[in-house]
Amino acid sequence: MTDVARDIAGISALDDPTRWDLYAFVGAQPSPVSREQAAAELGIPVHQAKFHLDRLEDAGLLESEYVRLTGRSGPGAGRPSKVYYRPDREISVSLPHRAYALAGNLMAAAIDEASSTNVPVAETLEQVARRWGAEIEVASTPHLDALQVAAESLREYGFEPRIADTVIELANCPFHALAAAHPRLVCSMNKALLDGACEQIGGVRASLEPGEGRCCVVLRADAS
Repeated sequence: MTDVARDIAGISALDDPTRWDLYAFVGAQPSPVSREQAAAELGIPVHQAKFHLDRLEDAGLLESEYVRLTGRSGPGAGRPSKVYYRPDREISVSLPHRAYALAGNLMAAAIDEASSTNVPVAETLEQVARRWGAEIEVASTPHLDALQVAAESLREYGFEPRIADTVIELANCPFHALAAAHPRLVCSMNKALLDGACEQIGGVRASLEPGEGRCCVVLRADAS
């Protein structure tokens, strides 16, 4: 399951008033919550709380552990109880896919690096983005040419690649709103990111060619 699909599944699990209330209650507590505590808070049977808490755990919205609520250990301490807590993992979904968190991380890393190297931030951002692109996971499907490998690899990152002859157009820009507001900075970052990806994939190159209704970068088969 891709990250986007997993996030959609997680959010869909909250399409139930009881699960939503349980999720909010567990997240607001300073320590993990037992089934009995959750049931008492919502005024529902324990078996019903168990069902919904486990459903939230299956969806990745909660995590659990077993602890002895008595605080004792050894013989007579009683059986451990399952308690639930909200993990640090964030869930967000945007359709078409957007990657504003990635843009923020790249920009923050560039500012931090530029402050110690005295290299202009915009130039450093391109370097940081290129390094990130060079580390993307490349599709390993056999019998694909370079353009097909590039398309399969970038599809996982929300670019929505479309192959036409020796060119890949990217139907979606994951940085759409940022690119609209700051086209020079963001499109250069995006180009550098895809440069790094192309270096790793091999046989393709990125070209900055803004067009209506698509990403500003296209990928072309490398004639060399």
